Amino acid sequence: MSDFPVSGLVSPEILQASLGRSDLVILDIRSTAEGGRAAFEAGHIPGAVHSDYAADGWRARIGNAPGMLPPLDHLAALAGRLGTRPESRVVIVPAGLAATDLAAAARVYWTLKLIGHGQQAILDGGFKGWQAAPERQVATGPSQPRPAEPYPVVVKQELRSTADATFVAARGKLATLVDARAASYFDGREKAAEATRAGHIPGAVSRDYAAAFDTVTGKLKSRDDLGALYGSVPGGPAISYCNTGHTAALNWFVLSEVLGRDEVSLYDGSMTDWTQDPERPVATAAG
Repeated sequence: MSDFPVSGLVSPEILQASLGRSDLVILDIRSTAEGGRAAFEAGHIPGAVHSDYAADGWRARIGNAPGMLPPLDHLAALAGRLGTRPESRVVIVPAGLAATDLAAAARVYWTLKLIGHGQQAILDGGFKGWQAAPERQVATGPSQPRPAEPYPVVVKQELRSTADATFVAARGKLATLVDARAASYFDGREKAAEATRAGHIPGAVSRDYAAAFDTVTGKLKSRDDLGALYGSVPGGPAISYCNTGHTAALNWFVLSEVLGRDEVSLYDGSMTDWTQDPERPVATAAG
């Protein structure tokens, strides 16, 4: 598996050549929106195990914020139940249908990296891309993980920004805040149900995460295209956020893992967490 990337994206061709390896864990994360367990059992990459992104608790509701980092013991048990060991090469497989399921893969990727795992990649194009070549085998039937002990978590705290850290960074201009939402949310014309106010964190720049996704191929856009999309984001530390830390995970992935920027973190609570405290400022397009 010498061509297998330590991090980032992996092509269907490289994954196909790696099937059967004892250290390979293929995580198919299709949730109910993409057919969930039924879709997995109807067809998946040989050897893959299923983990419903929504139902398995990759994110947790804390207070009124639905996308927070879950307790570490839960993540340790979840990773172990799915067969992930420190030496595992993990491939995360989204449906490949839309930017939102690619963002789910990016959030799982970020979570594994945050708990200390060092070797994970997202299948470029997801399961849709895998199926595009008829010679690639597709298996059927239930998920059959090979459970391991709870994962030995070693938190990489620098990957995560809390509300307090984001507040300090925004007030002191210590990092660029990158808002992954559509313009209607950024401008304050609409908001997530759990957010108490509409708008964005003052000083943030807008980069709609959906622009990183190629709707024709179902893949992430090329590195050159992504460089053009994100190239004007100021250098130095950056904090990616959205409404719930879901779509922001894709911007984090692009900036950190594809474009190779240092000091990029994800604010998992994002606007649904930020707006719970009336002392935290919110800006709109109208000022």
